[in-house]
Amino acid sequence: MTVIVITDEARSTPAEAIEGSVLIDPADLPAAIGWTLKPEGLCRADVCVPVRDPDALFSGDRLDLGRVAVALDRPLLIDEGVAVLGEPRVTRRLATDGLQAPAFNLPDLAGERHSLEEWRGRKKLLVAFASW
Repeated sequence: MTVIVITDEARSTPAEAIEGSVLIDPADLPAAIGWTLKPEGLCRADVCVPVRDPDALFSGDRLDLGRVAVALDRPLLIDEGVAVLGEPRVTRRLATDGLQAPAFNLPDLAGERHSLEEWRGRKKLLVAFASW
């Protein structure tokens, strides 16, 4: 089965969705979320988040994406073959406290990508909805 994993982009990932969990092969973790499980913890580029018990991230021989999200202090939403990994709590807190939206880019109706920064100082209405 394939699950769409959304972080800063959407990626199709071979996975197994079981009872609200997404289980992936450890080798697929970097392609799914951009992080790698190493002996020192979960790492991306020059940043590593220590993991006290790496075995706790596993369900059998597969990584449980929900447990990985907890280790990274990020929210995870799983629904109908889609998993969304949110920003870390500290990033969300800084944005809320400073009343500043985090940097992001989204496609318009024609598929052209726009960043929040290009609209700085101008009012825009962002409409989002979910079918569920």
